[in-house]
Amino acid sequence: MSIMQLATNGSELQSGTTWHTAGLLWQLRPSDTEVELLAHTRNVISSELEEETGLETGWIQNGGLFIASNKQRLDEYKRLMSLGKAYGIESYVLSPAETKDLYPLMNVKDLYGTLYVPKDGTMDPAGTCTTLSRAATARGATVIENCPVTGIQVKVDDLGIKRLKAVETAHGTIQTPCVVNCAGVWATKLGKMAGVNVPLIAMHHAYVVTERIEGIQNMPNVRDHDASVYLRLQGDALSVGGYEQNPIFWEDVSCNNCVSKSDKSFTADHKPLMGEAPEVRGFFLGCGFNSAGMMLGGGCGKELAHWIIHGRPEKDMYGYDIRRFHHSLTNNNRWIRERSHESYAKNYSVVFPFDEPLASRNMRKDPFHQVLQEQGCVFQERHGWERPGWFNRDGPAPILDYDYYSAYDVPKNTDYKYSEILGKEYTFDFPPHHDVIRDECLTCRNAVAVFDMSYFGKFYLTGPDAKKAADWLFTADVNKAPGSTVYTCMLNKRGGVESDLTVSRLEPSPAHLPLTPESNGEAYYLAIGGGVAQHNWSHIQAVLQDQGFHCTLIDHTEDMGMISIQGPKSRELLQEVLDSDLSSDAFPFSTHKIVNAAGHKVRAMRLSFVGEMGWELHIPKESCLPVYHAVRAAGAKYGICNAGYRAIDSLSIEKGYRHWHADLRPDDTPLEAGLAFTCKMKTSIPFLGRKALEAQKAEGLRRRIVCFTVDEKVPMFGLETIFRNSVPVGHLRRSEFGFAIDKTIGYGYIRNPDGGVVSPDFVRSGEFTLERMGVTYKATAHLKSPFDPENKRVKGIYG
Repeated sequence: MSIMQLATNGSELQSGTTWHTAGLLWQLRPSDTEVELLAHTRNVISSELEEETGLETGWIQNGGLFIASNKQRLDEYKRLMSLGKAYGIESYVLSPAETKDLYPLMNVKDLYGTLYVPKDGTMDPAGTCTTLSRAATARGATVIENCPVTGIQVKVDDLGIKRLKAVETAHGTIQTPCVVNCAGVWATKLGKMAGVNVPLIAMHHAYVVTERIEGIQNMPNVRDHDASVYLRLQGDALSVGGYEQNPIFWEDVSCNNCVSKSDKSFTADHKPLMGEAPEVRGFFLGCGFNSAGMMLGGGCGKELAHWIIHGRPEKDMYGYDIRRFHHSLTNNNRWIRERSHESYAKNYSVVFPFDEPLASRNMRKDPFHQVLQEQGCVFQERHGWERPGWFNRDGPAPILDYDYYSAYDVPKNTDYKYSEILGKEYTFDFPPHHDVIRDECLTCRNAVAVFDMSYFGKFYLTGPDAKKAADWLFTADVNKAPGSTVYTCMLNKRGGVESDLTVSRLEPSPAHLPLTPESNGEAYYLAIGGGVAQHNWSHIQAVLQDQGFHCTLIDHTEDMGMISIQGPKSRELLQEVLDSDLSSDAFPFSTHKIVNAAGHKVRAMRLSFVGEMGWELHIPKESCLPVYHAVRAAGAKYGICNAGYRAIDSLSIEKGYRHWHADLRPDDTPLEAGLAFTCKMKTSIPFLGRKALEAQKAEGLRRRIVCFTVDEKVPMFGLETIFRNSVPVGHLRRSEFGFAIDKTIGYGYIRNPDGGVVSPDFVRSGEFTLERMGVTYKATAHLKSPFDPENKRVKGIYG
């Protein structure tokens, strides 16, 4: 297989950001995936590369020191310290006096404390790059410098799929089915050659080097996040750089001045752009590293290689996958510019659990947006959509146009209620609106609540091979009678979960779009969490293409809204709105029908994401508001309330439901995640990932998801370390407060320290604690949900 990596538009290696990068490596980040990526880079640079080549990389292990000037910052550092214990990373939270002992030159009078990581360090960017290139050429790679790319050829195959064909250079054309865009600030221009959107922006980045400082030798590198600066040890001097709120955009990115400026590329969410572009098969991205290319490069390079060769990375790289962004955003200049600016300006900001962007909001709004805003909805942004977070009792909090934090002479937004609400949520304690979320949750548990879930992806799978495709794509047997709805997973070859979703088999129908598509074969309706809709669209399309299935995937996400009415009173309420018998005999759980709602045709599904009896109403866009108003009017006497995704997060974890990309990711299998019931393993029907699951089942699980509850009223948010018999065995992926059981709940995957099988007995026989910010709390492990373990409530059995 021929693979080309396209580097900078400069004439030589290291002529991009490599020549002026700081080369710092910090081991602790508020992301388990990033901790693992950084660990791989560190291992390669500090030992493996030199052992393989005999050449030095210039690695200096002088340690790293994070400075905290306030309690919130120190709390964040304590969270990082606790997470590090799950990975064996040595770190210490130091007092100002202890910091002074470590770093005598530092003024510690205004410090709250510090985080010290002794095995952080610095790499020599030029030396590392040279050693890597020599190692690559020794293994058969060819490095061609002074060879500018002038064009990229794309072909269309017999199925109409765009695929990479060749790369044109000033010295000739190279035929290749695969190219990797590693061109940094020039990646956007390179992408345009192939018709690929690369959503990043170039900004000037400044740093200064001090004169010699007596006594600075061997001191650790420093990050003062609150001052937004870093101090890199450079012999007997310091290199000092930072991230201001008014960075200078590099408007005219060209190769003529490519080595004369200190410029870096930044993305909309401060994460790299990786993976196969959705526009062209064989065109991969490895760019937009937001000043972290050296430290993340080793881990990301390994994952990208696996991605190209095997079709998927080994780790959960969804947060870096270009498909995390909706296609309507990746070529939207306003979105790219505003969000990339905000990610730059907040580079060193505390990462709080409930933070939301202020830039480029209101890009995608569903039909309920205005009426919910008038009722006090505090929106969250996901995949460009505005979705309900929770409902403020103090009236509307509209989101305003981005003010660039008053940079560039843009007037600062004043009396900005939404921003003020976000600011109050900046805490690692229970947020100030905790009681509002509680009321939404308990109203759902005790009466009835309505949730706007319109941002869900809504796809139709139709065509002659639709049944074959459904059998191969979905782990569950979705080919039940028309009118059935099945919760299922989609996997990759390694058995990892690419998505969980519901699949409804439709009645044959000539034309009732958007509720029912035309089809000359079987037809299925797919409802997928909106934050991963683009990812799943691309995954399904790739599978259909690779398998040669003759069927069509139709996206009707924008054409339909969806509300979910949940709670013990949901049947009584909806019986007054819908023209269908809602009894369990007539409308059982996991079924769907087209019904009339206040005179409008809707697809009603008896499902629940919160563990209560309830129905989803999938509604054509023009009918959304009349149906919503009818539901609210009928629900008044039952005490109905609006509820948002903060409530869903709490209710769903309480019931033990998984959230994709929280406690269910592409590096988790359904067996590990407690979702074996979604897999048709007792049938002979093949499906994608089945062989991997069969092998895992035969071998036994080496890790398993476990539910934990904590009796003490303490907030947890995920990344807390799990200890079994005082030995770290994992960390929480997700945590919320469960208001019905009145306890903190967390889910995490645990391993056996000796590498053995993690059996139910291994879980039952252990004593567990959870560490939060350096403090341990006794925890109870559960193999089943602590709330309604017999699953009665979704069936309408109360009392």
